[in-house]
Amino acid sequence: MGLGQLADKMGMVVTELSAERAVASIPVEGNRQPAGLLHGGAYVVLAESLGSMAANVHAGPGRYAVGIELSASHTRSATSGRVTGTCTAIHLGGTLTTHEIVLTDDEGRRCSTVRITNIIRDAR
Repeated sequence: MGLGQLADKMGMVVTELSAERAVASIPVEGNRQPAGLLHGGAYVVLAESLGSMAANVHAGPGRYAVGIELSASHTRSATSGRVTGTCTAIHLGGTLTTHEIVLTDDEGRRCSTVRITNIIRDAR
């Protein structure tokens, strides 16, 4: 399916992808808000992308996953370098998946924690 237009514009690079674990990063440069910090929405885009990609791997052929709930808590601001998201499965069911995504800066400090639930549907 590819990463999509928004992920491409944000400079997202995926380095690992399975239903159980997915890892990707984005640069801070080009994704900042006016105060010079990585935009909170950028954390969420990275996290939702990872959780949705992992859920779609789990869904398998003839099925697809779409997000139905997402929550994010931002705890630190990145100002330079890259932010890396590590997505881990919490639940991989037949109709729902839940993943937690931990986003860290280049020093390994947690910047944001996101939880996403996806529903799995049959392709039409």
